[in-house]
This record gives sequence, C-alpha cells and structure tokens, in this order.
Amino acid sequence: MSFLIGVILLAVGTALACALLGAFVVLRRNSMLVDAIGHAVFPGIVVGYWFTQDLSSPWLLLAAALSGLIVVLGSELLERTGLVAGDAPQGLIFPALFSIGILMVSTHFSNLHLDTHTVLVGDLNLAAFDQLVIGGTVLGPTHLYVMLGVLALDVAFIALCYPALKLTTFNQSYAASLGLRTVALNTTLMFLVALTVTAAFYAVGAILVLALIVVPAATAALLAHRMSTMIALTLGFAAGGSFLGFWLAYVLNAATSAGIAVFLGLMFTAVLLVRHLLGAQRRRQAGYQLIRESAAQAVQRSEVHTP
Repeated sequence: MSFLIGVILLAVGTALACALLGAFVVLRRNSMLVDAIGHAVFPGIVVGYWFTQDLSSPWLLLAAALSGLIVVLGSELLERTGLVAGDAPQGLIFPALFSIGILMVSTHFSNLHLDTHTVLVGDLNLAAFDQLVIGGTVLGPTHLYVMLGVLALDVAFIALCYPALKLTTFNQSYAASLGLRTVALNTTLMFLVALTVTAAFYAVGAILVLALIVVPAATAALLAHRMSTMIALTLGFAAGGSFLGFWLAYVLNAATSAGIAVFLGLMFTAVLLVRHLLGAQRRRQAGYQLIRESAAQAVQRSEVHTP
C-alpha cells in the first residue's frame, strides 16, 4: 500500500469512526460535551504512559477514555446538585483535567514527544508513518487498523442497542418508564465517544476531532427525517468530506486535518443555504397560492352579489 493511499484511508476511517457516534451526540445536544472530553482525555494519556512507558500501548486508550468519562459523570453529578446549571459543570471540570495533563508533561515528561500542539491539532501524515508490516508486506498505517477496530466496536454497540439508543435519544423519560437502564446506556455511549476521541487524537487532535463528530451529523440533520437516514447521510458526508478535504489540503499544501475540517464546514454551509433557499421558495409558493385562492374567493363573492 502506498503512503498516500494509506493517509487517505486513515482520514476516511477516522472520519467514519467519529461521525457514527456523532449522529447520537448531535441529536442528544451533547456536542460541546465532546469538546470537553477531547481535552479531558489528555491527562489520561499521560497517566497511561506513566504506568506503561509505551505510547503505542492499548492501555493508553483505556486510561484516556476513562479520563474523558470523568467529565461526563462529574458534570452529571454537579447538575444533580441543582447548584450549577447549563454547561458550567463541563467548564469547571475539563479545564482542570487538561491543566493537570499539561503540568504532568512539563514536569515529568519534558523529553517525551507528546506536546500540547500535537494533542490539540494532530497530524494525519505523522500518524501514517507508523506502518504495519506482516511477512514483509506493508499493509498501511498501523493507526488505520486501530481506527477500524474502534469503528467495528462502535458499529457493534449501535447494532445491539439501536432500539434503546433511539428511544433514549428522543424520549429518555419514556425509556426510563419502560424499565430501560438509561444511565448505563448513556454512560456506555459516552465512554465509546471518549474512546473514539482518544483513538483519533494521533490523527486529528483534540480540537479538530470535534468537527469530525459534530459537522457531518449536523449536516445530515438538515436533510433527514428518520434516524436510519440520518446515520446513513452522516457516514456519507463524513467519508466524502474527509476524502475531498484531504485533497483540498494536498493541493493547497496545507495542514491535512485543518483542510478536512474546513471542507466539512463548507459542506455544512452549502447544505444549509440550499435548505434555506428551498424553504424560502416553498414559503413564496405557499404565499402565492394563498393569494390566488383569496382572489378566486373574492371573485366568487362578487359574482354572487352582482345583480
């Protein structure tokens, strides 16, 4: 496999893994919680490295995902107190966790190639340099298979829990009244979000992973009226946007991850404008139809009253 094809597949695989859960995240209005998780997993990576001394260890993914889950559970606990409302609990927790990660890196791992710029922005090309070689055959970036594994795990979870996920997404109170374990289901979902965000760190960073999770799903939400349709459109926008965004960055010789995020934003803007124009046209047509009907009724009344 050539290096260029490997980078493209890594970009598409990362986008699909992020976007799949993004459909549920957007509908549940938890988009900015993903940003909090993206920052909070940083100290988890550092703690995982503390014990393993290996940046490629799978235990780093688990430790980082658990660190991201702290934001979710901590925010829920603060909200239940009734003393802190809105998104303030997230603003209280994730800056503290992210700062702890920065302090740990600066004081104990200053010689480690794990700086905050890499964590925030990421680098697809750098992630693709680590190639998986089996029997002398280069199979592509190792991280590609990590993302495909995460994608498979997300697909399995959604396939097994789709009816319950759909019900808790649109009516959590009703789902709880039916006896569904909504807390366990929501916690598992957010743990997988944290795991996916952590896996995507090396490719797109903590900031740009938010675009991959939110933007394709938000774009699909403008067009879809069914959950299944929205998931299909989300995956389509994620794959197409990451592929075309990669080539945009390649042609402009720009940062790959940022190019993908910009293209996804342009794609959302285009769909939003088309949706707005079509809606305005329908409203004008409805207005014209109302005017014609009113005129016809006025003519009929005049004919009735004419001697």
